[in-house]
Amino acid sequence: MTALLSELLAVIERLAPLEFAEPWDNVGLLLEPVGSPQPTVTAALLTIDISGDVIGEAEALGAGLIIAYHPPIFQGLKRLRSSQPAERVLLRCAARGIAIFSPHTALDAAPEGVNDWLLDAFTLAERGPCLPHPADPRFGQGRGGRLAEPLALADAVTLIKGHLGLAQVRVAAATGHVGAAKSIRSVAVCAGSGGSVFEKLSGFDLLLTGEMRHHDVRARAQSGSSVVLCDHTNTERGYLRLFAEKLARETNHAALFHVSQCDRDPLVIV
Repeated sequence: MTALLSELLAVIERLAPLEFAEPWDNVGLLLEPVGSPQPTVTAALLTIDISGDVIGEAEALGAGLIIAYHPPIFQGLKRLRSSQPAERVLLRCAARGIAIFSPHTALDAAPEGVNDWLLDAFTLAERGPCLPHPADPRFGQGRGGRLAEPLALADAVTLIKGHLGLAQVRVAAATGHVGAAKSIRSVAVCAGSGGSVFEKLSGFDLLLTGEMRHHDVRARAQSGSSVVLCDHTNTERGYLRLFAEKLARETNHAALFHVSQCDRDPLVIV
C-alpha cells in the first residue's frame, strides 16, 4: 500500500478545511520532505504532540507522514539547533524525509471533528458550534447542545470520565448544581483550552474543557455554570483513533494509519 503524500493531505484538508482554523493558528503542511517531487507514503502516524519518542515510533513504522494535532512550528523560527528539543525533532524529521502536517483548530471546527467527539460523552437532543463560522455555520469553534434528558452533575461527570477513560477530573460545581437532581440541561465543550471560547457564551449549565484560568473558573461557577477540567490533551487524544479510522476509509486504505502509543499528556495525578 502506497499513496501520494499530496493525495493524503487532500483528504485531511477535505475533512478539516484549513480555512476554518483560527486566525492565530499555524495549520497545514509544516514540513515538506526533500527529494522526489511526488513523495509517497506507506504509513502515517497520528499524535497530539511530537517528541523524540514519537519520531522513533514513526521511524520503526516506516511512516513518511506525522499528523501532529498540535503544530510543532507555531511561532516564527529563528534557529534550528540540535541542542533544543523542539527544534531537534524538526531536524530529525527533515533528515528522515518525514512530512509533518497539523490540522489543530481546523479539526476542532469541523463537523464530526474533535469537539463533536468530545460532546459525544452525552446524549443530545440538538447540537451545533458554539461560535459558528460566518462562511459556513456547520463549522466553528466549540460545540454545545441541549441534553435529551436532564442529568445530575455527578452523573454528567461519570459520563465524561467514561468517555475520556479518566479516573479523575476536576470539577467546579455551581451552587445550584450541588446535590441537585438532574439540574444539567445544556452543555458546551471546547477541546484543549476553552476559556477564550466560553467567555463569549452564556446560558450553559455545564462547561467541559481541558484547562481554564483560575479566575475564569470561579467566575463561571459563580454565575451558574459548573466547570469540568480534564487537562489539556485528555480532551483531544481519544479522537485520534477515530480520525485514523476515518482517514483509512476516506483514502480507501491506500496507506496505514497508526496512533502513537507513547504520546501522552505531560501531567499526571500522583
